[in-house]
Amino acid sequence: MNDLKRLSGYMGPYRRDMALGMLLVVIETSFELVIPVLMSDIIDQGVARGDVGCILRIGVEMSLCALLALVTGLLYARYAARASYGFGARIRGAEYAKVQQYAFGNLDHFETSSLITRMTTDVTVLQNAINGGFRPLVRGPSMLVLGIVLSFMMSPRLAVVFFVCGPVLGAVLFFVVRRIAPMYTRLQQSMDHLNNVVQECLTAIRAVKAFVRGEYEEEKFRQVNTELMDTSLSTFRTAVLNLPAFQLTMYAAMVLILWFGGNMILHGSLTVGRLTSFLSYVLQVMNSLMMISNVFLLMTRSLASARRVAQVLDEPVELTSPKHPVTDIPDGGVRFEHVSFKYHPDAAEYALADIDLDIAPGQTVGILGGTGSAKSTLVQLIPRLYDATEGRVLVGGRDVRDYDLTALRNAVGIVLQKNVLFSGTVRDNLLWGDPGADDDALWDACRAACADEFVQRMPGGLDADLGQGGVNVSGGQKQRLCIARTLLKKPRVLIFDDSVSAVDTATEAKIRKALGALEGVTKIIIAQRVTSVMATDKIVVLEDGRIHAVGTHQQLLAGDPIYQEIYHSQMKGGSPDAGTADHR
Repeated sequence: MNDLKRLSGYMGPYRRDMALGMLLVVIETSFELVIPVLMSDIIDQGVARGDVGCILRIGVEMSLCALLALVTGLLYARYAARASYGFGARIRGAEYAKVQQYAFGNLDHFETSSLITRMTTDVTVLQNAINGGFRPLVRGPSMLVLGIVLSFMMSPRLAVVFFVCGPVLGAVLFFVVRRIAPMYTRLQQSMDHLNNVVQECLTAIRAVKAFVRGEYEEEKFRQVNTELMDTSLSTFRTAVLNLPAFQLTMYAAMVLILWFGGNMILHGSLTVGRLTSFLSYVLQVMNSLMMISNVFLLMTRSLASARRVAQVLDEPVELTSPKHPVTDIPDGGVRFEHVSFKYHPDAAEYALADIDLDIAPGQTVGILGGTGSAKSTLVQLIPRLYDATEGRVLVGGRDVRDYDLTALRNAVGIVLQKNVLFSGTVRDNLLWGDPGADDDALWDACRAACADEFVQRMPGGLDADLGQGGVNVSGGQKQRLCIARTLLKKPRVLIFDDSVSAVDTATEAKIRKALGALEGVTKIIIAQRVTSVMATDKIVVLEDGRIHAVGTHQQLLAGDPIYQEIYHSQMKGGSPDAGTADHR
């Protein structure tokens, strides 16, 4: 319940709609409860005495009550829809905004498919709980209280039946809710598994087709789909138990009332009209109890969803700006002072251990190392995508934790190892680097990244559509567009995380030449090819998360065995990686 109370704060301006809806439900219920009283008067006064005028007059009153109940019900539906869908939109917006604040460490706590489910399915459950459950939540207790009061006014002896049926229905509801609560959590987790398989398959659909693994993927989907089906069947098989139990109790109550009421009529202590009206109240009271039980089931499911949504909203953001942040980064100098890092506090080993490295402003540094040597981890500490576990990372002579996050990341341009483009045009993607850039600036960045040659050939040039995730361009073309986008930021520190691996060596040489012309920019190049870093001011060789050696190409080639091995293995037979040219 605490999670639901926590989320109710996002109702915001829609609280007014909720209050109006509640008032309309009470009014609607009152009109409906007057109808059995009027029906009793028709039977006892109109039908029994043959008074047609009385029948018509009371009939008009009943019709008016029914009409007013209909109007208030329709108005409630309008306000409830506004409240539920407005609430859902605000929750989704809050979740999405919170995810944008997440650091990489926060994102490691959630699978992408789970975040999608929490923003869609779980929010829909909460919306349905309001839209479908708010009316019976208000109407049920109102009808229950008013119905029992009016029943006692008609016949206290017959109203005792409610005190017999109530505990039976309460016991059934308690059993169902207690059993079904954990099932709803498992149901949402099964939805996560299904979304994960679908997302993974659609993202890698080209690889699936290339390796002819369609049947394998179908089998994976069949398993998670079956899991979801079985979980749903088990959950809702339990959920529907309340319906037959309530119906059995309701019909048993009606039989008892007819039996005792009939005897009372025979003894003259009850009229036929009163018994008819009393039966109407029995049906309404039982229906109200049924509504309340359904609300409990909706609440039970919404509690599971509310808990999952609250986990996203309450996740403490690992990286934030300090209270009094520094917004000016004086230069692109980078220094690592005995930096160690591990992804999880409980991890047995550090991913980076005792890194001590100084990069002067404007210097170009290459980083080499085998797979898993933590090259990417090292450079991700510079823009505070992660924070160092021990030691300090300094940019411009200050600890990165002193800077405003936005200012720091604007000053550090990083081309990630995994190239990401977004749906839209070439222009839309490039403007991520500088939203105010004009066409001349965009073309200059494309020329520096050697992207102009293929952008010019595309229909529409800068306005060419890249498709979803940039599917209309090759891997090398993606890399060059990502480089151009980063250059538009005009950063003080420029990081290339193995970001020219998919382009041919001739194009890479052109890109290196363009980068060399950038003045006052510190450049850090992570590469697999020795040729990518040979001309840098110094080269850092990483091994198992530690700095193995630092020096120029000539120094390392003369005295470092790891660098010598990398160099000779790649240069053997002439031009290294001759087959990596970018072909589409």
